[in-house]
Amino acid sequence: MQLSVERSGGRCVVGLPGPRLDAAVAAEFKRGIVELIDTGADAIVLDFGAVGFIDSSGLGAVVGAYKHLGPRGKLEIACLSPAVRKVFALTRMDRVFTIHDAVPAP
Repeated sequence: MQLSVERSGGRCVVGLPGPRLDAAVAAEFKRGIVELIDTGADAIVLDFGAVGFIDSSGLGAVVGAYKHLGPRGKLEIACLSPAVRKVFALTRMDRVFTIHDAVPAP
């Protein structure tokens, strides 16, 4: 999985290539985010604009990255499709993460 990373205003906007964040790519996704965190990124926005499907493995990878970041930083979500937003709502992850309709300005 090739993540696009744009550093702007002290944060990283990470674009997921889509169209799925599932068991086939979840571990690779998490490794990429953990690598960003380990190299000093402490404000991350995940741009889900290209993602139309997420399963429990994908959601687990997002939560794992969030836990790795810990209290020293923040991980926000942007551009969820209706299907992905529904998964976040059903699992109550919409109460854990700040979710934006669009990538917020820096």
